[in-house]
Amino acid sequence: MHSDTTGSWTPVALSADLPAGTVMPVQIPAGSLALWRTDSGHTAASADRCPHRGMRLSHGFVRGEALSCIYHGWSYAQAGNCLRIPAHPGLVPPETIRVVTHMVEEADGVIWVALGRPEGRPPGLEGLVPLRSLTALANIDAIAAAAGGKTSPQGIVEVASGTGTICLLLSRQDEDRTLIHVLLKGITDQAARIAAVRSTESLRRKAEDIHKKEFAQ
Repeated sequence: MHSDTTGSWTPVALSADLPAGTVMPVQIPAGSLALWRTDSGHTAASADRCPHRGMRLSHGFVRGEALSCIYHGWSYAQAGNCLRIPAHPGLVPPETIRVVTHMVEEADGVIWVALGRPEGRPPGLEGLVPLRSLTALANIDAIAAAAGGKTSPQGIVEVASGTGTICLLLSRQDEDRTLIHVLLKGITDQAARIAAVRSTESLRRKAEDIHKKEFAQ
């Protein structure tokens, strides 16, 4: 869902964009997060700020089951507790040194992060094939207007095409920016996928024009 209220799920990335042993920054209305996947394949979401000197953890690196800050190498577990401080190898880090973490769910090729403690699991997306993600400098209303449709309770706008249906899973990042996850229904061959990408790029430009005119008035 694209709601930014406490107790909701936010789709922040596609599973294919986060290989094992990598970290990436993601943006939610509450701020930036470090989204990472351990070497064994588990996903985690941490506040994008190391408690030591404030360096972005999304600039860091994953080794094994821990995320390490690129500045001084402080390492954190998926639960947020500090595991290691390289400058003091014999020290067991106290429990007070930790980063804020968020619940993460991964299903149907999409990674969701929870704000607060949501009831239930993220919406199901069975039958939809993730294609790509892109950012639009427009709000959700402008994207829905460009698509000529309405946003479903799951945060999806459907766009009909000659080869199938393009589903846009929308995630609000701030007042002027929306993350679009492109999901395909009934589109399988490469030519149709390329056409879907081009169609989505065109829709993004249209939505950005609508957004600009809206705020220019």
